[in-house]
Amino acid sequence: MNYSALALILTAGFAAVGAGSASAGVEGAAGLLPHRAVYDLQLKDASDRSGIEGMSGRMVYEFTGSACTGFTTNFRFVTRINSGEETRLTDQQTTTFEDTEAGQFRFETKSFTDEQMDKEVVGEAREDDSKVVVEIERPDPRQLELVASAFPTEHMLEVIKNARAGIRFFETRIFDGSENGDQSMITNTVIGPQQTPDGTSADDDAGKAGEFADATYWPVTIAYFGEGGEGDATPVYTMSFKLYDNGITRDLTMDYGEFVLSGTLARLELLDRPNCDPKQPAQ
Repeated sequence: MNYSALALILTAGFAAVGAGSASAGVEGAAGLLPHRAVYDLQLKDASDRSGIEGMSGRMVYEFTGSACTGFTTNFRFVTRINSGEETRLTDQQTTTFEDTEAGQFRFETKSFTDEQMDKEVVGEAREDDSKVVVEIERPDPRQLELVASAFPTEHMLEVIKNARAGIRFFETRIFDGSENGDQSMITNTVIGPQQTPDGTSADDDAGKAGEFADATYWPVTIAYFGEGGEGDATPVYTMSFKLYDNGITRDLTMDYGEFVLSGTLARLELLDRPNCDPKQPAQ
């Protein structure tokens, strides 16, 4: 089993969820709450072909910034994988910065297996007319052009905008710097009607959302397709989660085809939000 590749696959979907297009606007971005969320991960299902007998871990997602300063995401995904013959620890650490107004995005990902770094990808991307220009710094310096794509926070703003408008399905191409940082993905997003926690087992982690424990949310499913993956092609992976209108998510399901992970919210901490008015204190 290629544990380095597996670590990259595991983190790609959630990193892309992020906190669309820039048309979602500064007003929408102002509604995103800086926060740190911790999720407990468990193996929900695995096929014989996966080579996985057990998997557990923890994911920490930290989202900070504002529309005027840009948004920074620090993301760490640690899993312990049991193949039946060996147990390996994978650890992927990703930091991104996104300026939604300027259309700029910077990404850095380090992947470790058993505490040994086996991959690092660093680069930046910018929206340029009808394309995205990507400059990769590591591991191999190069520049490339991709078709127009949304960045992660832009995409999250578009999901929230469509959810509020009652739009249940839309398609977007996104770029999040995952894998080798040299390709975008097509996403199909399905948004269910807004719901309220009902106290059933399906809402077990609602109580961990603090002041949002009883708040309404949208059930969201996003399928990610590689190049040429439109139509009836099988997605590379699918993410399902419950989304609040402030960008916070819980009750995750990550389906990678041959195995499925569940993620329950274990802890939520709200962080200070920079104020775009220098005369006013931060919130």
